Amino acid sequence: MSFSDYYSGVQHIGIPTKDLAAAEAFWTKLGFTKTGDFPVGNVIFMKRDNLVIETWQQDEVAGKPGAINHISMDTTDADAAFVAAKAEGFKLIDSEVQHLAFWEKGIKFFNIEGPDAVISLNFVKL
Repeated sequence: MSFSDYYSGVQHIGIPTKDLAAAEAFWTKLGFTKTGDFPVGNVIFMKRDNLVIETWQQDEVAGKPGAINHISMDTTDADAAFVAAKAEGFKLIDSEVQHLAFWEKGIKFFNIEGPDAVISLNFVKL
């Protein structure tokens, strides 16, 4: 299978913030509901319909319009997608599939660098 066969639509968009409470208030005011809260890493997930925003607190953010850290795509198999991405010559940011203890079963993911190195595409298996 080719790499593009391993993922479907957008899983979430990752946007860092200097103030997590302010970000949560902003997304709530826009009609989003918090669906995930992970104190380790100061990460929250906000959802409205089929759009999910992941935001986390960090000291340095771009601080200008257009600054998005990553766009995550749903994948059916993170391990196989990683192998296919590597074989097809994508610029891999991660040297192996990563794991985080988010949600009930955790997540598996890896990142590839997008054009101009301004964004990473993150392929996530929940």
